[in-house]
Amino acid sequence: MATRLLYLVRHGEQDRAEDGGDTGLSARGRRQAELLAERLRGTPFAAVHHGPARRAVETAELVAAALPGVPVHRSESVGDHLPHDTDPAGLPERYAAFLAGFTERERADGPGRTAEAVARLATAPAEGDVRELVVTHNFLVAWFVRHALEAPERRWLGLNHHNCGLTVIRYSSAAPPNLITVNDVAHLPPELRATGLPPDYRI
Repeated sequence: MATRLLYLVRHGEQDRAEDGGDTGLSARGRRQAELLAERLRGTPFAAVHHGPARRAVETAELVAAALPGVPVHRSESVGDHLPHDTDPAGLPERYAAFLAGFTERERADGPGRTAEAVARLATAPAEGDVRELVVTHNFLVAWFVRHALEAPERRWLGLNHHNCGLTVIRYSSAAPPNLITVNDVAHLPPELRATGLPPDYRI
């Protein structure tokens, strides 16, 4: 039986820029990534994948420093993009308004990149056992969870993940996908949780 353990991580907290540009990690985000690295130290990953945004690149670099010898790959398919051109009909007003903010180009390009990521990563390997780490963004983690559960396509909406929260999905040649853990932040102290989520959220 062949299995893939896919570790999905939302990048660390972003250093916010007034112009909304592509910024790296805040001080809190760097600490989140360092603690995640300690948790994953020694895990026998076959590869680390990350998207092109600076916050994902810096998170992946900090984690990879604890994984000597593990190859690191940059990939557009695990970047920050719209995972599905979801029909807003029947959705709550705030979701419909959110979806309306995407451009035609984003609606065309994003789902194709997501399909590439799913085809490459959401399957069992040809043989053996493989672990891979993907440092990505909230939307793509949500899509992989939805995909594993075979939930309706619109259910990627409303799945929110902590910065540096850890989700693990097991893909097997002998069984359906299995969610091992979702949005796990046991490696983060309380003061470094609840970033990337609504401001009144606490855990």
